[in-house]
Amino acid sequence: MMLPVDEIRLNFNPASLALLNAVLGFLMFGIALDTRVDDFRRVLRMPLAISVGVAAQFIVLPAVTYVLTRLLGVGPSVALGMILVACCPPGNVSNILTHRAKGNVALSVSMTAISNAIAIVVMPLNFAFWGSLHPEASGLLKTIALDPLEMVGHIVAIIGLPFVLGLWCAHRFPAFTQRVKRGVSILSFVALIGFILGAIAGNWRFFLDYVGLVLLAVALHDALAFGTGYLCARVTGLQDYDRRAVSIEVGIRNAGLGLVLIFSFFGGLGGMAVVAGVWGFWDIIAGLALAGWWGRRKAVGTPAAEVVL
Repeated sequence: MMLPVDEIRLNFNPASLALLNAVLGFLMFGIALDTRVDDFRRVLRMPLAISVGVAAQFIVLPAVTYVLTRLLGVGPSVALGMILVACCPPGNVSNILTHRAKGNVALSVSMTAISNAIAIVVMPLNFAFWGSLHPEASGLLKTIALDPLEMVGHIVAIIGLPFVLGLWCAHRFPAFTQRVKRGVSILSFVALIGFILGAIAGNWRFFLDYVGLVLLAVALHDALAFGTGYLCARVTGLQDYDRRAVSIEVGIRNAGLGLVLIFSFFGGLGGMAVVAGVWGFWDIIAGLALAGWWGRRKAVGTPAAEVVL
């Protein structure tokens, strides 16, 4: 007989967790290597698009996610997993998908940089706020006694410091950075996927038992995330070229970060871990499908000088 998903704890030993933290830090370092001061200066040149994308990620998506958890009636730990994933920043795979979708890559890169910087402080506060509002999940959250400030410190260590170090390296050693950034980005992403696979493989029985419970929720949540980005961009008057970038930035969440936090602060809580693990793969599959569909036609508003590779 299966235990309720809220009562199970997935296993991930301390050594593996420390290594996963290092891999995630390396991933953030790779994102920063591909970031320039100009990416932040672009905010001044396209304030509306950046503002819409940031608001969609940190305000609208968590609210939409909260409503979805209530409508689906999912268990407390599954609800917390969905809210946590929604509060995570995007990863650099969003930049690759935006390029494939023939969207505004400059906007995508700028949003990734800005969003990761903002997430250092906003993510744990956002999660604590929406989690505490949920009638069933709030009780579970109280039993965990989550300290948002402690989570901020953890996020600073695995996101903030590597990101600042990568920005410094990109500024101080531009030639070296240009040579290694692609390799670092690919290696860190492959390593992260490897660790997500490892987490699943080490708890394969749990994932087999409970994946059916969360798959529909994850699929709907992911579709709503992409749709939220696109709708926010559309209602604020952004052109198709920018809408594609905003949609992908909002739709792609760094589930690897979510998995790290789940094992670090929630003891591998069953529903949360299964949601983050399933999201990590479904998100990429859905993103590739969307980018491939968009990539078949040129976006309205694409600059005349834009060269699509």
